[in-house]
Amino acid sequence: MANTLKFGAGQWATKEGSTLAYNDENSNYKPLPFDFSRASSATVVNKDGLIETVGSGQPRIDYKDDSEGALKLEPQRTNLITYSSDFSNGNWAKYGTTVTSGFTSPDGSLNAFKLVEDTNNSKHFISRNNLFTPDGVTRDYSIFVKEGEKRYIFITNVTTTNNDINCAVFDTRDGVFTNTNNPTYISNRNVTTLSNGWYRIDFTSNVNSFSYDNFYIGISSSETMSGVSYQGDGTSGVYIYGAQLEAGSYATSYIPTQGSAVTRLAESCNNGANEQVINSTEGVLYAELSGFSNDLVRYSISDGSNSNNIYIELSSSSVSAVGRLSAVNQFSIYSSQTITNYNKIAIKYKQNDFALWINGVEVGTDTSGNTYPANTLDSFQFNRGDGGILFYGETRDIKLYNTALTDQELAALTTI
Repeated sequence: MANTLKFGAGQWATKEGSTLAYNDENSNYKPLPFDFSRASSATVVNKDGLIETVGSGQPRIDYKDDSEGALKLEPQRTNLITYSSDFSNGNWAKYGTTVTSGFTSPDGSLNAFKLVEDTNNSKHFISRNNLFTPDGVTRDYSIFVKEGEKRYIFITNVTTTNNDINCAVFDTRDGVFTNTNNPTYISNRNVTTLSNGWYRIDFTSNVNSFSYDNFYIGISSSETMSGVSYQGDGTSGVYIYGAQLEAGSYATSYIPTQGSAVTRLAESCNNGANEQVINSTEGVLYAELSGFSNDLVRYSISDGSNSNNIYIELSSSSVSAVGRLSAVNQFSIYSSQTITNYNKIAIKYKQNDFALWINGVEVGTDTSGNTYPANTLDSFQFNRGDGGILFYGETRDIKLYNTALTDQELAALTTI
């Protein structure tokens, strides 16, 4: 048995246009670069827990979840909020509030704002209204928040004619949502914990009307919706930074804007490995990864086509392992999984001996199927093999083995 390709697992080497895997058999280090592409800058959480911007073509290693990092690959998205962090700008309407700048933000700069209640007995919020998104398209709304004198903040995208706000209330001390009114408008609430007391919170909405493309951010005096209207003291508030509205069912990394909508382009990572480290007749493909949503994504070893490949597919709360030879499926194994969590996944492939292992458990086998002539599979792709169905998610670790591992070895490899 030889571990012929290693990628990640806390060992990252990146440069513009490339990220590095390697083979270190017999103490002989051999670099195995992947081609990387993204024709725009993008943000990432660095080792210090701060948001930083990396340049065009630079792979992103994200450290928001742990100290070892993960390769982040995202689709194209546009932040439609034109002043994403300048809440003093007139595009942000103020109701029962003022905003003050000069506070430390999630990027470590003094560019966060404090949202301060006035002394009125009313609602206290700011809003961006009449933001354009295509009719009927699911949208995601996100913002970074931090506790001040006030503990609770609400976010929403719709008000009714009697001005009752249908909102999600968030506890900036404990880092949890405490209330959601009218889930028809607000769904899929998520929380990301950053450093120095900051959280990024988001929700999705698929309200089928242009009139609902608004973003309201306000203070609540309690953990329920009843607290969104109250007597303010004129000095208390919460901290805010980095508002984002994007067409999609989940929040992607923060896209800063300064007066116009900004697009972060899609990224790809392909053409890693070669026929010297991929055994076409038997072996193991292993990865620790998570998807961003239930959208269909794949990664594979292949000959550069969708006709001869072995791939792992994440889709609809499931993981599938599939092998194709001359465009015919040779094995197909399925398992229900929460794919937005990190999973350790291994595919064992050998003539008439295929298995899928996830998180220390053999979840399925297939005992009838062919593998490939020697040297058929010659590249690793973050897609299905021919550039289609790209993988979008975060990858902590990839390994290739040139023999089919034993059950004991597979259990040890994939155990969380």
